[in-house]
Amino acid sequence: MFSPYRRIFATPGALAFTAAGFVARLPMAMFSVSTVIMVATRYDSFALAGAVSAAGLVAVAVGSPFIGRLVDRLGQARVALPATLISAASSTVTVICAYNSAPVWTVFVTYVISAGVPFVSAMARARWAYVLADDPDGLHVANSFERVVDEVCLVGGPILATLLSTLVFPEAGLLVATALLVVGTVLFSAQKRTEPPVEPHTSEVKPKSPVRAPGVQVILVTFLAIGVILGSLEVVTIGFADSQGHKSSAGFVLALLAAGSAVSGIVFGLLRPHRTAAVRYLTGVAVLGLAMVPLLFVDNLLLLGAWLAVAGLVVSPTMVTSMTLLQEVVPAKQINEGVTLTEAALIVGISIGAASGGWVVQHVGAAEGYRVPVVAGLVAFAVALVGARKLLSAPALQSTGGTR
Repeated sequence: MFSPYRRIFATPGALAFTAAGFVARLPMAMFSVSTVIMVATRYDSFALAGAVSAAGLVAVAVGSPFIGRLVDRLGQARVALPATLISAASSTVTVICAYNSAPVWTVFVTYVISAGVPFVSAMARARWAYVLADDPDGLHVANSFERVVDEVCLVGGPILATLLSTLVFPEAGLLVATALLVVGTVLFSAQKRTEPPVEPHTSEVKPKSPVRAPGVQVILVTFLAIGVILGSLEVVTIGFADSQGHKSSAGFVLALLAAGSAVSGIVFGLLRPHRTAAVRYLTGVAVLGLAMVPLLFVDNLLLLGAWLAVAGLVVSPTMVTSMTLLQEVVPAKQINEGVTLTEAALIVGISIGAASGGWVVQHVGAAEGYRVPVVAGLVAFAVALVGARKLLSAPALQSTGGTR
């Protein structure tokens, strides 16, 4: 049954870079929670903690595409290693500042600097695109697997960070996350066999940004909207559970969304796609957008949990197909930058969704907060429809395969 997964991991070096990449990716889901708990504990202010975390997310969204571009031009190891060491050093200084209750600005500055690290998830997907350049079916399976890894990190990272920061000491979460990032990135960068080669750019012609590739803008807006959906669902569900008198159940309810997404990601990887990535993308975005609408009629946690599990089944296939489509339309020499742009769009969307969802819950009502993911889903649907012609006619630059 799982032979497609066994087949891709039979690729020389695939298991090694995937394992190392997981170690480096888990802490990315730990940083925000660890920082919030640490700052809130040491400075006795959740408002300050939220502001520091938000500043870090903004820095990631702004700086990560630039770092992705450097990775494409200089190579993964040459950029990832020094950037990670700088990030780790700055993160350590953040811990020292917080522990000693240093002036607030020092925490902001050091934490923002620590955000300048490459997305290992983007580099891992770039490696899959390289080693499976002649195997589109295998790349589909790999993208599905990567989405499952994302879900595992998104669920497991915050839990581990919370346990460390609350049961050990407030700085423990951030320190462990920093250590895992360094170890994972070093091991990942050491896998030279699967590192995509750098394609030199001529000095006469400046390469166009991946954003200008046909259909990429549509995909980025879709990831932004999906981020709004995910960010708002988290905040609104906590508020809704609280309004029902069961705030402690919010984590379990949200876990059903992640579980549905993870399961569908595994199953989707086992299915051999029969339509083009563009058609599958448009279908997935349409279904995801419409799947948000029933949230307007949910009036209890049991029904909410059941529907979030169902809605989660749509998330992974949609994002997997979006990534496959991106890898088709973005030139291979810019794949790290292209994938990083989608990750940045997702992060910005999550921030917008969390902020807008929280505002609606606070000023309008908990149940009404679900209007935010519904609107975001319909916006994604509308954008996909408007951009359908461009996507369907976009040339598949990676479909001709490649060498390795």
